[in-house]
Amino acid sequence: MAATITTRGNSREEQVITAARATRDAMTGLEVELLLHAVEWVRLHPGDQVDTSVEWGMRELEIAGDGAPTVDEGAVAEFALAIGHSTDSGRRYLGDAVELAHRLPRIWARVLSGEVAVWKARRIAQATMSLPMEGAAAVDKALYFVAARCSYAELDRQVEKARKEHDSAETERRRAEAAEKRHVDVHLGAMTYDGLVPITAMADVPDAVAFEEYVATQAAGMDPAIPLQVRRSMVLGMLGGRRHDDPAGEGSAPGVMVFVHTRPGQATADVDNTPSTTTVEQVREWCTRAGTKVTIRPVIDLAEEMTTDAYTPTERMVEQVKLRFSECPFPGCHRPSRPGHKAKKRKKRMTTATGGTAASAEQHGSDLDHRLEWPEGQTTSSNLFPPCRGHHRLKTFTDWTYDYDPAAGFTWTSPLGYTYTDPGTHPGTDPGSRRHSG
Repeated sequence: MAATITTRGNSREEQVITAARATRDAMTGLEVELLLHAVEWVRLHPGDQVDTSVEWGMRELEIAGDGAPTVDEGAVAEFALAIGHSTDSGRRYLGDAVELAHRLPRIWARVLSGEVAVWKARRIAQATMSLPMEGAAAVDKALYFVAARCSYAELDRQVEKARKEHDSAETERRRAEAAEKRHVDVHLGAMTYDGLVPITAMADVPDAVAFEEYVATQAAGMDPAIPLQVRRSMVLGMLGGRRHDDPAGEGSAPGVMVFVHTRPGQATADVDNTPSTTTVEQVREWCTRAGTKVTIRPVIDLAEEMTTDAYTPTERMVEQVKLRFSECPFPGCHRPSRPGHKAKKRKKRMTTATGGTAASAEQHGSDLDHRLEWPEGQTTSSNLFPPCRGHHRLKTFTDWTYDYDPAAGFTWTSPLGYTYTDPGTHPGTDPGSRRHSG
């Protein structure tokens, strides 16, 4: 957009606007330069053909669309932290740069000339990654001249047009997937403070009618003093194995275990199955329901130094470490250390920068890592930490190392010698102050 300047003297307003324009131009240039660094970093750390059968060692990552260069997985974290990103976010940044440079050359040229904003170019790159090479080329040709001002709707239209023309099989798969709207979602991450979890679903007519009949029948046989809608919601627990009307639990299906953690003097309780807290009164109400079995586990002192002569930690040690550190200790990584929590959704086709699909990462939880390698480093509480599977492999197979100071947090040192310290990593409280019951 051209600007017409009318000279009115060297006022402070003009000085500020002139400085702002110069800063904007400098920022644009730096953003482009950073993209160039990303492309060069991938060039310096090339990967071979992706081998998805590799489960434990470092492997190559496909970070952009078909035909674009792959990258050595072990190189992603170094660049990501250098630009202030998490490993996953850094992988996406590298992928956007590679997609532009190798599959969208016309748009890439306009980015380098400063005619297309980096954020807009990255949005286009993310949209074309799922296309075959010919499809990406078609979008590149259709949008390069109008990329700076095209809307998201126009971008999506061009991408879908290219998909229909160059990838009919994927077009049909997506059409079938979009047509199938049946689902059941249990939003554990949205649990309310008073212990309620929203559930949404879509079912076909026969299943919906059968479900309604079952809920109505079961609710009718429960205590009429309980409000009808509350009884209907309790039936959902019966589907999962809970038996509200069978105090003895005889003949019932296996129940569901909910872990609750408390700290001395804390007015709330942490619900381990969800990333949330609830009131002590709500926990008390859960425990007093008919048919509920309450198990009080031995208190785990998180400050206790447990040890074993074996390489594999005991179950009690595993529980202690994962209670002390709720997330992967790598800088910027927030994968939960305990399985069952849901991480943020990723695109189904993309592989996470730390290896494996996002779904498998959610299911697995974290590993336990001997910070000092066993047997030189013993299997003790102070030598065990819970990195996610990807960052565990990064530490094992590359030159990344880390130290832990309860006062300062984790300090990671990269293969190039840069250090990253996160004083907020992840215990959050004095380890000795937390107790565990289930």
